[in-house]
Amino acid sequence: MEFTLITLSPFKRRLVYVAVFEVLAVIFSTAILMGLSGSDAQNSLPVAVMVSVAAVIWNYLYNMAFESWERRNQVMDRTVLVRCFHAIGFEGGLILICLPIYMLWYSVGVWEAFVMESILLAFFLIYTFLFTLGFDKIFTLPHHAINTPSKA
Repeated sequence: MEFTLITLSPFKRRLVYVAVFEVLAVIFSTAILMGLSGSDAQNSLPVAVMVSVAAVIWNYLYNMAFESWERRNQVMDRTVLVRCFHAIGFEGGLILICLPIYMLWYSVGVWEAFVMESILLAFFLIYTFLFTLGFDKIFTLPHHAINTPSKA
């Protein structure tokens, strides 16, 4: 059986990536939050959705700001150090956004909210790696599809 990869324009590829990634993220986050908080899906699903929306908005705003910083400082290469700086800044901002959500929704203190967020961050590190690996196997990059039949 031959598997045909799907090639999309960069815009469509990003859109499909975010949509599928976030739908699965909400499902997985709901389950994790249920376990961490001892609550049911009805109580954890809204938090998972809020955090997902916050993460998408933060991702967009943070990357715009980071790319602006790169242009102003004439950063020509995204070295390992630059990528580490980017990742730490993004995750640090996301923690600051998420902690109050967990604290208010679940009526917990800073430490318990931080533990919840830390567990979710560890999960998302693995999830993002595996999701991207699978996504790249199904949805090729346009420059990789020169000799590959395409759809869409």
